[in-house]
Amino acid sequence: MNEAFMRVSTFSMLITGAISLASCAVGPDYSRPDLSPPSSFRMAAAEQETESFANLPWWELLQDQVLQNLIRTALRENKDLKRAVASVEEFQARLFIARMDFAPKADITGNAPIMGRKAQFLFPGFPNAFNYYLQGNLAWELDIWGRIRRSNEAARADLLAREEARRAAVLQLVSGVAEAYFDLLQFDHQLAITRSTLESWQKSVRIAQARLREGVIAKLDLDQFMSERANALARVAELERQMGQKENHLAVLLGQNPGPIMRGRSLTDQVLPPSIPAGLPSELLQRRPDLVQAEQELAAVTARIGAAKADRFPKLTITGILGVASPQFARLIANETAFGVVGPSLAGPLLNAQALGFQQRAVEAQERQALAEYEQSVLVAFKEVENALIAVRTTREQRSAQAEQVESLLSAHRQATLRYGSGLANYLEVLIAQRNLFDSELALTNTHRLHLVSIVQLYKALGGGWSPQDSAQQMPAKTVTEESSG
Repeated sequence: MNEAFMRVSTFSMLITGAISLASCAVGPDYSRPDLSPPSSFRMAAAEQETESFANLPWWELLQDQVLQNLIRTALRENKDLKRAVASVEEFQARLFIARMDFAPKADITGNAPIMGRKAQFLFPGFPNAFNYYLQGNLAWELDIWGRIRRSNEAARADLLAREEARRAAVLQLVSGVAEAYFDLLQFDHQLAITRSTLESWQKSVRIAQARLREGVIAKLDLDQFMSERANALARVAELERQMGQKENHLAVLLGQNPGPIMRGRSLTDQVLPPSIPAGLPSELLQRRPDLVQAEQELAAVTARIGAAKADRFPKLTITGILGVASPQFARLIANETAFGVVGPSLAGPLLNAQALGFQQRAVEAQERQALAEYEQSVLVAFKEVENALIAVRTTREQRSAQAEQVESLLSAHRQATLRYGSGLANYLEVLIAQRNLFDSELALTNTHRLHLVSIVQLYKALGGGWSPQDSAQQMPAKTVTEESSG
């Protein structure tokens, strides 16, 4: 009796000691790298104390009702976003699997012999192929070196990285739909300008034909006007091609077959925010999903260093067997057929120790790669914000100057046309005036689109203004009602 008690006490002390040792884990603990971000964005120093406009939800930034409906459709049907959501679900399951390593593993087996010949066995009474038996097996690894905990840390960081990848996919999708939509509005506007210019060239051709019949002008004048008319026809065809291809691109973003896309407000009627403060650069590290994703990937590989290091140490496992076995089925539940064994098992690397050392070195190299990628991602993020700020400011100024240019060229074109019709000017004045007006109108339209796109790109570069849980259903109630009534 005393002997049995001592065995139990010794076994209990072994387990208690192992559990106490498990309070430490080998390998480095993750800490965010000290990147020392700038105190303010260079192109937004005057607005650094103002709350970032990236805090706005996208439906308050993009106020075109049709555009909002397109974005909601994309958030619901886009295939890349669905893949990102499924990836999150996959890594949720992987994290659950990793957590199960903390718990003992148990399984049960049974046997019912049909034919065969009994031979001499080394351990009579234990289950063998010629016995009827029911056996339960237990294996519980004591996490002395923290291998399981480091693996769980890595699995959790992988899941968080996938969550941020999903959020980045939402951000990319919203901005992508908005930019494609503004491209379509640009094509609409440029197509209207080109068709209006085409009508003007057709009018010039008719006037030139009449004056040629009167012998007032040379055929060269008529040829020049016809050439410009043909050029306008070619531009119409080109814009129609670009428009159709952009509609097909946007349809794929919406998760639909290629087809026409509805329009709402025109390019010039889009509502712009009164100000676009960028906020503080330090906010970017917590807000922008691709940066958070890169950081979580760094955290995951840092945890795997500890797991790889723990693999180089012996593993202590509590194993046990419990069951019944008998050559005769009728005696299977008799007292003498029961058996059971429990005790510690120690296993460590021997011939593969060197390979495990190189495995640890490989993971450490991966950690350095992840660190460099994270630092590079941060630099690129700051660059994208600065570039977007520059684009927003310069395109605003450029659009204002080009609008004045268009007004001046429009007046010059009217005067040249009147003078040519009265015979007071030659065809070159009309030709130059019409060309300049056409090019400036197209340039103004392009700059207007670029201004809108630059605002969207700045919003994207700042990380957008919604939480990872936001979805298409988080639209204002008014918007949903308006859509259903439409």
